[in-house]
Amino acid sequence: MHVAGFDSSDEEVAEEEGQEPAPLPLSWLPLSPVYSSTFLGLCSLPGCRFKDVRRNLQKDIDAYQEHGICVHHYPVPDGDAPDITTCCTILEELRNCLESSRKTIIHCYGGLGRSCLIAACLLLQLSDVVTPQQAIDSLRALRGSRAIQTIKQYNFIHDFRENVAAHLAAQDAAQRSVSR
Repeated sequence: MHVAGFDSSDEEVAEEEGQEPAPLPLSWLPLSPVYSSTFLGLCSLPGCRFKDVRRNLQKDIDAYQEHGICVHHYPVPDGDAPDITTCCTILEELRNCLESSRKTIIHCYGGLGRSCLIAACLLLQLSDVVTPQQAIDSLRALRGSRAIQTIKQYNFIHDFRENVAAHLAAQDAAQRSVSR
């Protein structure tokens, strides 16, 4: 598992004691060969407060800004998958960021379900030879065995290419009928 630190905040208690804040743990997914020197960061929610994790939201957001990370917000319910239109919009935004050599991180609450789903779809979009299961396996190797958390997310990834093709065909048909 490839995890790197991101200088961010930690528990308020640690700060009160004068300790250095712990970095926000990031996993870096390589995107070669399409983006040979680019990685996509995956992490849990900035400011996450769950079980033994107690991050400070404002300090995490400040650290994002300090490191030049721009935030784009696409809410998807926990355990769910986005609709194909939203997924395509997210992927387009990710690709624009990556092609502009911008620091790019995706997250959901725990950094395992929805963020890994989007990362898997990006891998499938970037390479015709990557299978859905290979994309899932690579994310589980990177983020742990709990990556891709629900059957709905698993099925979304396996149906992704077919659903994108249908979505693009519907868009194309709609554009042709409007232009006539």
